[in-house]
Amino acid sequence: MIPHSHQVIRNASGPFDGSVELDYEGRLLRRKRLACDAGDFLVDLPEVTSLEDGDAFLLSDGRRITVHAAAEPVLVIRGDLPRLAWHIGNRHTPCRIEADRLIIRADHVLEAMLEQLGARLEHATLPFSPEKGAYGHGRTFGHDHGHSHSHAHDHQHDHA
Repeated sequence: MIPHSHQVIRNASGPFDGSVELDYEGRLLRRKRLACDAGDFLVDLPEVTSLEDGDAFLLSDGRRITVHAAAEPVLVIRGDLPRLAWHIGNRHTPCRIEADRLIIRADHVLEAMLEQLGARLEHATLPFSPEKGAYGHGRTFGHDHGHSHSHAHDHQHDHA
């Protein structure tokens, strides 16, 4: 029988019994069969979970499988970083922010926009781990943050 994992250990420390390499999209999952160097296992988490490099799955047979961020095509961006970051964020694009560069997943539309804005771009293949959401965990998903907003409210303005 294939082992299952119902639990993720955040920022786990070894020893580990195997590892699985997942790209950015692959690290967002709830239920999926994964193949790793220690054999296949089924992930069956209670909710959709964003995994980080260094997290680990605890398997039903007691083994621990660490998660590694896979290298994938990215754009390394240099230039007027505050301005470029604003334009990237305005498009709700996941971004890694470093002191001297920004990193996004390769995207030809964003690449053209960034070139027009004067960015210096470099194509690379790196593990992609963007900034976490506004509350320090998980991913950002546009404007829907999982709770309702009531935007019907009155404003009084005194123009006297």
